[in-house]
Amino acid sequence: MLRNQQIALEALGEQSTVADLAQRYEVHPKQIYAWKKQLLEHAARAFDAGVGNDAEASREREIEKLHAKIGQLTVERDFLAKRSGR
Repeated sequence: MLRNQQIALEALGEQSTVADLAQRYEVHPKQIYAWKKQLLEHAARAFDAGVGNDAEASREREIEKLHAKIGQLTVERDFLAKRSGR
């Protein structure tokens, strides 16, 4: 886990104060508050069912394009091999 994520999670857990965390990890308290805020803002996305769908659809489109390119290159290679007498 990244250091800033670990610190943000500890800040959310409120087992230690932000001042204690800042001293322990040698970072400014404002940075910890910023990481904590960022974590809270993006945490809801982890439970949003639609978030991964866009990435999955994009990945599927990219795979389809790559398969089409592979097919095209295979046909071209076979054509050129026949023309050259191989």
